[in-house]
Amino acid sequence: MYYMETKKRKRIALPLVCIVIAIIIWIIWGNVTIGTTHYNISSDRIPFSFDGYKIVQVSDLHNAVFGKDNDILLKKIHSEQPDVILLTGDLIDSNHTDVSAALEFTDAASKIAPCYYVTGNHEAWIPRTDYESMERKLLEQGIIVLHNSSVDIVREGDSISLFGVDDPSFAGAESSIQSSIVIRKLLEDVDRTENYSILLSHRPEAFDYYATSGFDLVFCGHAHGGQFRLPLIGGIVAPNQGFFPKYDAGTYNENNMTMIVSRGLGNSIIPVRINNRPEIVAVTLHHE
Repeated sequence: MYYMETKKRKRIALPLVCIVIAIIIWIIWGNVTIGTTHYNISSDRIPFSFDGYKIVQVSDLHNAVFGKDNDILLKKIHSEQPDVILLTGDLIDSNHTDVSAALEFTDAASKIAPCYYVTGNHEAWIPRTDYESMERKLLEQGIIVLHNSSVDIVREGDSISLFGVDDPSFAGAESSIQSSIVIRKLLEDVDRTENYSILLSHRPEAFDYYATSGFDLVFCGHAHGGQFRLPLIGGIVAPNQGFFPKYDAGTYNENNMTMIVSRGLGNSIIPVRINNRPEIVAVTLHHE
């Protein structure tokens, strides 16, 4: 009798052990590999010469390293053959800051395509002199840093406008309400053009202000995909949005504006993602 019960327990235990091992492997795989999420954006405001224009967004690296010297991440970006790379904040992590690793990545990325960068809250959370030193080196690498400013990208005589706003943490705003108010003021002060307009802003929680600002396309990060994602529900918790965030990942549309929220690449306070693979975002523009 004892032998039969032991054998039965082993038959039950073996599948359970296999399931646990499979889950552990899946979680590890979902934290150390990178996915690419593709979007196609169509508009009659996109000039003909920008039809097929490829944008890669890299967000919330948080000093993460994928492969030796981030070669896995860089190969992933290079494989998309981007015309431009958008860096939407939190290259470094204020809890374990490694500016050198971030700069090694940006230096290599700048050799793939022109890079445009806006700050995230973690850049604001390190000593100001450390950030200023980091920015000087970014500029030396040819990274274009957008401080509440804009540039025009010209292609075959046509142009689109690229805007960027600083993270509101630089103004001392930390709550979602405070940060949204700061962003609204920054957007009011940015000089506008009639071109198809793209905005880089780290924070997705200011969606309502983006939707009324007249921008065509907005790139954000910050939410980390909600950290833990449930099927059919989405993210569980995100900075400045709390539990079950409204803007955790993907696309959001209103008033002919599309906001794209990257799940990002690295982690900060919570070191593990579940069902939330690190990603880069690849967007192709189409003249409609």
